[in-house]
Amino acid sequence: MKAIIYTRVSTAEQGKSGLGLESQHNMVTEFCKAENIEVMGHYSEVETGKGADALDKRPQLAKALAHAKKESAYLVVAKLDRLGRNVSFISGLMENKVPFIVAQLGKDADSFMLHLYAALSEKERELISTRTKAALAVLKDKGVKLGNHTNLDDARLKAHASNKEGATAFADNVFPMVQQFRDNGDTLPTIADKLNSLGVKTRRGGKWYPSTVANILKRA
Repeated sequence: MKAIIYTRVSTAEQGKSGLGLESQHNMVTEFCKAENIEVMGHYSEVETGKGADALDKRPQLAKALAHAKKESAYLVVAKLDRLGRNVSFISGLMENKVPFIVAQLGKDADSFMLHLYAALSEKERELISTRTKAALAVLKDKGVKLGNHTNLDDARLKAHASNKEGATAFADNVFPMVQQFRDNGDTLPTIADKLNSLGVKTRRGGKWYPSTVANILKRA
């Protein structure tokens, strides 16, 4: 099996810092190694994933799809929302005759599951937009100057630090169990299966995959 990797972030700020792109690439690369998938290329871009016409605004995704079709390869992404948060857009990609794999969901995720997750992702985007508008309205009512970039940057830094701290704490808790399996000679897929069978959830409450096990080992 062959694959073309595609990674994406949605803002120029993230693109300049590399935030998210490297972690996506690492996740997909580890997934491909664990599944014995040969990587034929990697395309990356900084662009929004909004709208059913997102493909027209994302030339690197178009190139990745063309390359995958030429090589009879799969397009592989870390998470479904890296392709988009729009059901019709994801459906359009499915009809594009280029199969894709979402590392987070595993290579056996069928079209029904992908449509389901696409619908959930679209709903999440709508909820995020609604919550953001409500929060901004509250701040405006309190007289906060919304265009203050210093305040926005501080808020982003605090949110990032809090998220990073939580991820580190989770990794520290689960690492001893993962390392014990690793010391016993278990492969990443085997460790993921054992954690799932034991009922251990990932930090976000999901299933374990070889890539998430690898991330714990790296972080620890």
